[in-house]
Amino acid sequence: MVVSVVFDVGETLLDDSREFGAWADWIAVPRHTFSAVLGAVTAQGRDNAETFQYFRPGFDLAAERRLREEAGLGERIEESDLYPDVRPALAALRESGLWVGIAGNQTTRAAELLRSLRLPAEQIATSGEWGVAKPNPQFFNHIIEIAPGKPDEIVYVGDHRDNDILPAKAAGLRTALIRRGPWGHLWADDPAVIEAADWRVDALTELPALLAAAR
Repeated sequence: MVVSVVFDVGETLLDDSREFGAWADWIAVPRHTFSAVLGAVTAQGRDNAETFQYFRPGFDLAAERRLREEAGLGERIEESDLYPDVRPALAALRESGLWVGIAGNQTTRAAELLRSLRLPAEQIATSGEWGVAKPNPQFFNHIIEIAPGKPDEIVYVGDHRDNDILPAKAAGLRTALIRRGPWGHLWADDPAVIEAADWRVDALTELPALLAAAR
């Protein structure tokens, strides 16, 4: 039985292309160069933030984020950043009687921006607000605390093998991998993902029918 569905944010709900491009511009690196190094870091299963170290050793992401804000070039999340299937999928899941939540590795500011979009979700939270980030098990404990149902009645949807699918499964949640963005495509057919993911989808709009069959 499925009672709740909770979504990751980056490359699950949001296309991160514009934000990665903004970071490349901020550190004065060609966008294609930044993307290539990000891809190499991704393929090695390392944290995205390590990408900056190749261009600026000792780069302090939190400090640079504050500088961007002060320069008027801070985080933005707009309707155009949402993947086209987000609103219809979330709305359909709610209409089917499921509790819908959003929780990802984002800043406190990102949570405010996401709420301003008025997405069809009961609750939105980020690692910045919780003070703990994926894949830390405590992040998923927070999800279990806020989402109705037992852990195995909650589905976590994400694109990342190591931050989403594996730790969510270890926490007792059911899992769905969305095959998009660099991580979703890279790991969709990874043996660990095949074993841990209850579902692998190409679009969020596949979820209402799949989860209805699981209820």
